[in-house]
Amino acid sequence: MALRAHISERQRRYGAEIRRLRLDADVPVQVAAAHVGMRGPQLNHIEAARTGLDEERMRSLAAFYDCTDEEFLHTLAALGASDGKGWWNRHKRKVPTFALDLAELEHWATSAYLNFETFFIPGLLQTEEYIRRTFHNSETSLTSAQIEDSIAFRLERQHVLDGPATFRFVIHEAALLMSFAGKDAMRQQLAHLLEVWEKPNVTIQVFPFSVRATLPYTGPFLITEPPSRALSTVVVDHPGASEFTDSPASVATYRERFEDLSRLALPSGDAATSALPHSGRDSWGLVQHIKHGLELER
Repeated sequence: MALRAHISERQRRYGAEIRRLRLDADVPVQVAAAHVGMRGPQLNHIEAARTGLDEERMRSLAAFYDCTDEEFLHTLAALGASDGKGWWNRHKRKVPTFALDLAELEHWATSAYLNFETFFIPGLLQTEEYIRRTFHNSETSLTSAQIEDSIAFRLERQHVLDGPATFRFVIHEAALLMSFAGKDAMRQQLAHLLEVWEKPNVTIQVFPFSVRATLPYTGPFLITEPPSRALSTVVVDHPGASEFTDSPASVATYRERFEDLSRLALPSGDAATSALPHSGRDSWGLVQHIKHGLELER
């Protein structure tokens, strides 16, 4: 079988998990390969994601490694069996590879999606005009056509919000006050944010300036969680690219950090509870207040 010329993040993760199972069981690669009728170099290629592995052999290896977590194995088998030809494939060569990998990770995050943002509205919650202003006011060297392709791609990513996952967003108050998009675009963006708030599987919180705690990991990040939490991935946002990390320790650290941020953020609130007399300060009310201020300036 020919080796892959390009390895997607999903394929890399599948191979990495096969390798992690073997290393955790302390089984030499030659011994493991022989168990499923292979040679050591073949299994090395599989673990490096240069080629795939059928489910029968994957489960045989897992049993050999004493892995009995059926939910994990079922999810891992689905990752390995996928042909990767989801909706994002239509955007191949139009957007960066890391963006395609992110969309595929979001597709598999059918359990939970946790996102902390500092200076921008989360991508899954952005309006078309906000996205356009973001690109036009950045230092990107993209052409007009490339910008339009990127906008279309990001808008299509947002369909994942209609899926089964639970989406939790913690947005720093700074992101609500940024002026690069212009007052009208920002007002429309905040109105859209309040609309998405109504989705039953979406929770939005604002991390206010008033929090005095000094926190590590203050940069934006997100966690995609498939049915098996052990296969979660952290995506750390960097200028022009994203870093994917899946080590159990790193995922646990980022998940703990997200829960800390959520605990310190304002409660979510909604249109009904925020309007009650003597209601406390909450995220919905803050967004509504900032939006109202922008409307008065028109």
